[in-house]
Amino acid sequence: MSILDWTPVARMRRNHALEHATLQVLAERNPRLMVAGYSDTRGFWIVGNLSTDEVYEAVEQALARLNAGEYRLAIHPNCGTNFAVAGFAAGTVGWLASLNMGRDWRSRLERWSIIVPLVTLALILVYPLGSLIQQRITTAPPVGMRVLAITRQAQNNLIVHRVLTRG
Repeated sequence: MSILDWTPVARMRRNHALEHATLQVLAERNPRLMVAGYSDTRGFWIVGNLSTDEVYEAVEQALARLNAGEYRLAIHPNCGTNFAVAGFAAGTVGWLASLNMGRDWRSRLERWSIIVPLVTLALILVYPLGSLIQQRITTAPPVGMRVLAITRQAQNNLIVHRVLTRG
């Protein structure tokens, strides 16, 4: 049994897929909408100025589309996975390029002209890796999933919807 199949991890992966798909559906309806999401084992959170009806409709449509095989909705371009992969690659290449760097400013400045293109190249090369990791590791099809409840919380100008799921 893979760790990806362990019940808490599998739940989080399915919730992550539905969260992404919900954000994609909301963006299709309103491309200028500023929202964010966060998944856990019980469901996910949607942060943004939305009504509960809008969230409900988007979640239901996202779930239906995922179950109909539209799995591309589960892969989100602004997922933290993409940023983590890019950060790891850039940090590692930058660190490797700085090994044995002289202590004086001239040596550091000369090395800078090597580090920047190497880090840029690393970012270009790993760009597709974030989506691949989402597809294979951090999300999973929400087979058999159903929405239990959607609740709204508001504090000052911050509106958060909690989407609880099962399955």
